[in-house]
Amino acid sequence: MAIKNKKEYSRKRVKMRIRKVINGSAERPRMTVFRSSKEIYVQLIDDASGKTIVAASSRAKDIAEQKLTKIEKAKLVGKFIANQAKEAGIETVVFDRNGYKYHGRIKSLAEAAREGGLKF
Repeated sequence: MAIKNKKEYSRKRVKMRIRKVINGSAERPRMTVFRSSKEIYVQLIDDASGKTIVAASSRAKDIAEQKLTKIEKAKLVGKFIANQAKEAGIETVVFDRNGYKYHGRIKSLAEAAREGGLKF
């Protein structure tokens, strides 16, 4: 088997290693982050039922129309997901960094979500 993209392959291996341990429930859902080259997406997932409870991204109108850096957009998405989670009655989550390193956009999103009131 030939590996076409070594960076993506190694991220997927780290992701699977993390997902063996991390699991979300209805009272403590999994907060998973996806980072593309331009945007950032976050979801709160109940793994028991396989449903997304709350989702947010940097493509939302109020965030997308602002001229900001990607890190600043990630902070806004973190605050937005924290507000939506509070409205849904969720206070604690399990953070799933999805194989990405905990720095840059992932770190700023997580810190903004903590400032918004989410506990993880």
